[in-house]
Parts: sequence; structure tokens; C-alpha cells
Amino acid sequence: MNKITAILIGSTLFALGAGGGYWIGRQAPDAAAGTFTTGSSAAAASDRTDPETGRRVLYWHDPMVPGQKFDKPGKSPFMDMDLVPVYADEGGESGTVTIDPRLQQNLGVRIVEVASRPLAPTVEAVGSVAFNERAVEVVTARATGFIDKLYVRAPLDPVRAGQPLAELLAPDWVAAQEEYLALSRSAAPDAEVLREAARRRLMVLGMPESVIRSVEREGRPRTRVVLAAPIDGVIGELSAREGMTAAMGSPLFRINGLATVWVNAELPEAQAALVQPGSPVAARLAAYPAERFTGKVAALLPEVDPATRTLKVRIELANPKGLLKPGMFATVDFSPAAPRQEVLVVPSEALIRTGTRNLLILALDGGKFRPLEVEPGIETDGLTEIRKGLQAGQKVVASAQFLIDSEASLKSTVERMGSPPAAAPGPAQHHGEGVVEAIDKEQVTLSHGPIPSMNWPAMTMSFKLPAGAPQVEVGSRVNFDFAATPKGEFEIRSIAPATSRAEAGR
Repeated sequence: MNKITAILIGSTLFALGAGGGYWIGRQAPDAAAGTFTTGSSAAAASDRTDPETGRRVLYWHDPMVPGQKFDKPGKSPFMDMDLVPVYADEGGESGTVTIDPRLQQNLGVRIVEVASRPLAPTVEAVGSVAFNERAVEVVTARATGFIDKLYVRAPLDPVRAGQPLAELLAPDWVAAQEEYLALSRSAAPDAEVLREAARRRLMVLGMPESVIRSVEREGRPRTRVVLAAPIDGVIGELSAREGMTAAMGSPLFRINGLATVWVNAELPEAQAALVQPGSPVAARLAAYPAERFTGKVAALLPEVDPATRTLKVRIELANPKGLLKPGMFATVDFSPAAPRQEVLVVPSEALIRTGTRNLLILALDGGKFRPLEVEPGIETDGLTEIRKGLQAGQKVVASAQFLIDSEASLKSTVERMGSPPAAAPGPAQHHGEGVVEAIDKEQVTLSHGPIPSMNWPAMTMSFKLPAGAPQVEVGSRVNFDFAATPKGEFEIRSIAPATSRAEAGR
């Protein structure tokens, strides 16, 4: 055999071996559970029939990752579960999916019937105990004098009504008392008129009526006047010290009463309509779990915290035992102003909130499910009122609804991709709201909220800027419209401060 013949035979054997190995590799089963459906294998999968149901199988997939398709059954490479078949006869109205009963059980799908029942909203908030600023008394010096003796010496000292606070030596009072007593003992014809004038002078100088009567009874002047507490409470402010000079009208003591106290609670803005001034409330404190303190809503302060979106509610509670101390935390239960009528309710966990839409997964006959947009109302005790979009007797999914909603959205997208376009429209514009994080010549970085038209969650990302610098600043809240470019970028079409857009819409 010559050299050329040997080379030809060797090349032929190598080609046959490579082709045979490729054929064997194509026929051998994959180690993983299924492969992505492509080419002729996809056609083979389309022709397969489920021996148990007799239905034609299009492909298999993992419901947790519905975007991945496999051309044969097996274990999911993503989760510890079997792949699920998708049948050819599952086509129906857009957004509707069919789930096998066995899969429903594996996914933990729980279906509840929509019922009508009376729903009494319970509004609960937390707050802190504070002094009742309407139960405050200020003790002042009614005449210029000297503080000779002080009976209370520190702020927050408790006092009782009538308890001595300080002794004041007032020279002006002494001279006026001497004049009044001298005229009282005088027998002159006009002494009575002068005596009444002297008595009025004592009152103008600020001498209490009780002290004047004591001077008349004893017949001698009072050189020291005792200042007493007008109410029960604690010393809120103490401006007096022994030996100091007190000018007429200067405040010496501020007494905060404790017969009633305030609770300043933070109420969510969305629940403000359920609380009215005068509504009864009940408060609980961790320090006294067995006690229940009752009161009423004194006022809803006309200001909303822009950071927490809460409204401050001022509650007045009775404090007969003095147990409530300023600074304590309290949990307050508000009673509604009027009872609610019977309404349609669903479990709160069944509601899917996207930020702009509220969805329920409607359970239809034959294992079919369809997303349904609704208008929710109040929420209490794990139940949510449905004001619009639902009827009594319908059934909704209370668990695993996010998986079903994901599958329905994916199916609608696939159907739209499979249908031929009616025309060649321009790039769709999408709207969003966010905060400007950074700006340069070519792009702007925004921290935006959810964008439902793109199925985007809240995130921070950069957008391409068109020609011309935007009239916004870093840190400002803006409204913006954007569209996808042929290169796969996202370009800002319009951007403006949020306030400007709101004014333009008026």
C-alpha cells in the first residue's frame, strides 16, 4: 500500500468515527432534566401525547421559571420538582392559564369564595403620652417683692391644690395694708369712702381676696404672702429661688395638671377619613397590660409628615389614678364614627398590588385562572373590601397567586409575539416618576418607582438624554417619558419637575 492510499483510508475512517459519535451523542439521553426546545426536537415534542390524558403536549416547563421550555419530561434544573406539561388545548382567551389539579396541589393553590359580610374597620395607631397643654396653670408674682421661703425646689415635683409654693415679702403690700387698717379704725365722716378706696387699692396691687379678709379679721398687716398651687399636678417650670427679687407679673411656677393627658398618635394618611374629632378611643400601655384607658379624639392636626405620610392625632385620656406618665408609649384603638354596611371581602393576602393596579386571580371552571383588576377598599382583620370589579360567589386564589399571575402575563406576551402586527408603529413611550441622582452630557441617572407598562420594579438606572440639557437638578423629583431605541437603549423623551407636570395637568 503506498503512502497516498494510506492517507485516504485514514481520513475516511476519521470522518466515519466523528459522524458516528455525533449520532450517538444526539440519541443519548441528556443528563439534565430536559433541554431547551429547538429545531426538530421541538417538532417532536409538539407531536407527543400524554398517555394518561390523551392530550397533545407542546412542551414542558417549570412553573417557578415559566420562561424556560423543555422538549421532554424530567426533573427541573431550577427546583426540586417535576417539569409540568403544557398542552395544545390550553389555548383560550388572552391572559387565561390552565393548571392541572395535581400541579395546583403541589403549588399550594388555595381558592376561596367571595363573600359579603359586614366589615367594621378597626384603626390602630401608636403614640406617646404627653402633658395636656390645656390643663396648665402659671403662678406669678402679683407684686414686686422678695422670695423669702421656697417650698418646692425642683421641676416635676408633685403638688396638690392649695399646697404652699413660696412665701413672698412685698413691701408695697405692707404699706397699703397699714393704710387700710388705719382708715378702718378711723371715725371721720368720710372714713368709709376712704376705707373702700384703700381696699380696692389692695386688690389692684394683686392681693388675693382671702388675704384681705384675713387682714380685716386679725387687724394687723400681713408682711409675707403665701403663694399656693391652684391645681393638682407637677411643677413643669420653676423660675423662683430663695432670696431673689420677683418683679410684679413675672412667672414663678408653671404647673401641669395630670387629671387628663394627651396621646399624640401617628395615623396613616389613607385612614384619616375613618377618624373624626370626638370619636371614642381605647388605649393600652405595656406598663399596665390589665388596664384599659378610655378617652376621645381631641383634634386631627392639619399637617401630614412628608416622610412617613402620617397624620398626627391628638387624643385626650382620663388619668384619675395618675398612672399615665408623659413619655410612655401607647397603642390606641379608634372606633369608627359609623358602622359599615355589608361589603364584598376577600383575604388581604389574595390581593396583588403592583403600585398602579390591584389584581386578583379569578378561578374559573376547568382549572382555568385569569387576572382581574379590582378596586379595593378598607382593610381590617386580614380582610380587604372590594368596591368594584368582583361579584359575590366568584372564586379567587388566596395563595400562589403570584406564580399564576406571572404565567398569565407570560402567556399573553407569547400570544402577542405570535400574532402578526397590524402595522409598524413607532417605539412605545412609557411614563415614570423618580428622583434625579446624577446628570452628565449624555445620560441621566434616576431612582424611579415601578413602571407597570414595562413590568419593571423600582430601581436606579441610567437613561440616554436627547439633544439639549434637561431643566432639572440633582435631587429633584421628576416625571419623565422614555422609549426604547433600535440599539436597545432607553432614551428620555420628556422630563420635567413633578410640580410642573401637576400644574400643567390642571
